[in-house]
Amino acid sequence: MESIRVLLCRRRVHVSDPVELLRTDGLGVRYGGVAANSDIDITVNAGEIVGLIGPNGAGKTTFVDAVTGFTSATGGVSLGGVQLEHASAHRRRAAGMARTWQAGELFADLTVAQNLAVAVQRVGLRALFWDIVNGSRPPVTTIDTALATVGLTEVADRFPGELALGQQKLVGVARALVGGTRLVLLDEPAAGLDTHESAEFGSELHKIADSGVGVLLIDHDMSLVLDVCDRLYVLDFGKVIAAGTPAEIRDDPAVVAAYLGAPTENTDPSEPSEPLSLSEAVRSAPSTPEVRP
Repeated sequence: MESIRVLLCRRRVHVSDPVELLRTDGLGVRYGGVAANSDIDITVNAGEIVGLIGPNGAGKTTFVDAVTGFTSATGGVSLGGVQLEHASAHRRRAAGMARTWQAGELFADLTVAQNLAVAVQRVGLRALFWDIVNGSRPPVTTIDTALATVGLTEVADRFPGELALGQQKLVGVARALVGGTRLVLLDEPAAGLDTHESAEFGSELHKIADSGVGVLLIDHDMSLVLDVCDRLYVLDFGKVIAAGTPAEIRDDPAVVAAYLGAPTENTDPSEPSEPLSLSEAVRSAPSTPEVRP
C-alpha cells in the first residue's frame, strides 16, 4: 500500500509541476483534398503519459508521422521550446524525439542488445570512415540504461524469438529510448497482448515516465490507456473532439458516439436508458482498417 501511495505522489508531481516537452500548434495534414489532421493542439510534459485515442481512421498515426517528420504538415511542432516543424525526421530524432511503429519488426538474427545498438549506430561518410579506422563500438552504457528502464536487463543477450510477445514489444520501446530520448511516441505498442501482458506493459510505461521521459501513447486497449494515462486527447475525423483526464473522458457521450458512429441514447422507450462506457463502445465498434489517403 505504501508503494502505491509513493507512486501516486510521484505522478501528482508530474502533473502539478509540469515541464512542457511536446507542443503542437494548429497542426494539419492534407492528402490532396482530404484533411487527415486539422488544427491539432496537443501538449506532453516531462514524466507524463498522454493518451491519443480515437476510432480507426481518426488520424492518430498520421499525427505521429507529422510530429516526427515523416509526412508534410502545417502548423507548429516544438520540443522543449525548440521549434522543429521545418526539421527533418533525423534531426527531430537527434533533438530527443523518438517513435515506435505499428509493425515494429526486430532483427531476428541479432540479440536484444544488438537490436538496440543498431538504433544508435552513427550514419554518414564521416561515421563510416571512423568505423573503418577505429572499429564500431556499441554504447554499452546507453543500451544497458534503456534495457533497465523497461525491465529487460536479464534478456540482453537473448534473441527476439526467445522472448514472449510482451517482452518483444518492450524491446521495441527500449530501442526508441536509446540515444538521449526525451519524448517517445508509441503507436499501438500493446497490440496483440493479452490482459496480463498488457498490465505488465503498463507498469513498464510508468517506469519510463518516472524516469522523466514524456510519453504519447496510441492504443486501442482502453483498459491500458485509461489506467496509465495522466491525460487523454480524442481524435475523430482528424480533429480533437475531447481532452481531459481519463475520468473526464471515460463516459463522455461525444467520445462514445465517435467510436460507435452514432448517438448513444437509447431510442426504445420500453428499455431503461443505460449509457455505454468508453470501453464498451470500443468493444462494440466495427473493426475496420484505418484508411490512409
